[in-house]
Amino acid sequence: MLHHSEVSKHAGKDSLWLIVKGNAYDLTEFAPEHPGANEHSLISTRRRTQAYEPIHPPGTLEQYLPKDKHLGPVDLSGLEIKPKEETQEEKDRKKRVAEKPPIDECLSLYDFEAVAKSVLPTGAWAYYSSGADDEITMRENRNAYQRIWFRPRILRDVTTIDFSSTILGHKTTIPIYITATALGKLGHPEGEKNLTWAGAEQGVIQMIPTLASCSFDEIVDAAKPGQVQFMQLYVNKDREITRKIVQHAEKRGIKGLFITVDAPQLGRREKDMRQKFADEGSNVQRTQGESVDKTQGAARAISSFIDPGLSWKDIPWFKSITKMPIILKGVQCAEDAVLAAEAGLAGVVLSNHGGRQLDFARSGIEILEEVMRELRKRDLLKNGFEVYIDGGVRRAGDVLKAIAMGATAVGIGRPFLYAYSAYGSEGVSRAIQILKDEMEMNMRLIGAPTLADVTPDMIDTAGLNQRQVEGVPDYLGRANYEPLAGVGNGLGAQPRLLSKENKALL
Repeated sequence: MLHHSEVSKHAGKDSLWLIVKGNAYDLTEFAPEHPGANEHSLISTRRRTQAYEPIHPPGTLEQYLPKDKHLGPVDLSGLEIKPKEETQEEKDRKKRVAEKPPIDECLSLYDFEAVAKSVLPTGAWAYYSSGADDEITMRENRNAYQRIWFRPRILRDVTTIDFSSTILGHKTTIPIYITATALGKLGHPEGEKNLTWAGAEQGVIQMIPTLASCSFDEIVDAAKPGQVQFMQLYVNKDREITRKIVQHAEKRGIKGLFITVDAPQLGRREKDMRQKFADEGSNVQRTQGESVDKTQGAARAISSFIDPGLSWKDIPWFKSITKMPIILKGVQCAEDAVLAAEAGLAGVVLSNHGGRQLDFARSGIEILEEVMRELRKRDLLKNGFEVYIDGGVRRAGDVLKAIAMGATAVGIGRPFLYAYSAYGSEGVSRAIQILKDEMEMNMRLIGAPTLADVTPDMIDTAGLNQRQVEGVPDYLGRANYEPLAGVGNGLGAQPRLLSKENKALL
């Protein structure tokens, strides 16, 4: 067994050993590709492990680091480990956690976001909520839905409402799925398992992310027998690693492979970047010179393995290594959706990565209109090719607008992250139930007893392409809006009734 005094001799850029959970690893060659790796290996080992765990699922180093770089267990006897001193900011946050409103006061997905903003640590909120550059695309994802209007039909029997559906042939109680989002343990100790449990309870399919905080097997093991799960894949530069991941997922019963194709390079997410993800204990950078790019925040720290060389030429190889249906996630124009259908894939997700990649990329709902037109024109839907969208969905009305335009289902990500950051798996389950309640109401009001009755003539998309970067705010509506009790602007408990002065601040 190595002694910690031996490990401490390897704390420079030319030889960097790191202790994680009592085991030492040689990260000398790996560090330039991973900013978080270049922290001093013995500056508060306990704190380093606490910082490491929410970002990396169990087995990460074992999977990605060659065996000869695993140095074995470390004798930590005699090593003084000082607990991290709690800041005033953290004390204030814990007070807000204790004072958060009861879950039954959350009446919409927006309410979960408000609570999450109040109770999440600063770095976690920055990572979850950030968008690329000026965040115009992130806002546009929401705004685009608000340019589509309903054309309700009347005098239809809507006594019974049925919004159950299928995705890739698998049943779902509502035409949504829990889309992949990274670093779940930043918001809750159980991470992505919260989504698994809520998905099972509500009959909604979960997509497992490559960059989950929980390991893939942990998430699969948390599922109930027969529960359907998909997998989102960031393609590794090392195709052998990719092959093993894909085939292991298929062996574990995953029912669909969603390959992310919109991230050959990560967008600049400035709120996340300002957190300086790797600055805790970064004595090496300070004393021996900056050897890695730490400026990209948590996103940069976890994703340097993604292959920017991924291309259409790789599609036959993916089809050769798995029988799972393959879907391209991140398609942003009709031309590429047509190519995917012609390549014999099972479907596409029209997505701009939640506004986190290319600013001024169009919203998924806007892209949907041109995609469906071109696919129908070429008769490419006849073999069951399915089209999904994600980004900006906050109401069941948004889901219905997408269904009316031809989508099979929509993916929802951030709202469910916020829900479990605030209330655990119970929060996600309630968020899904809220969508179901909204769905039933909206389908009655537009005159559609089943999803088959939600037809293109029920919506008016005339204004969909009329984008505005900044519209005129609804000042009167904003002045009268009453925030959820105990949340307000995220700075702590607010009074149920606001004074004129406080309303003006809104």
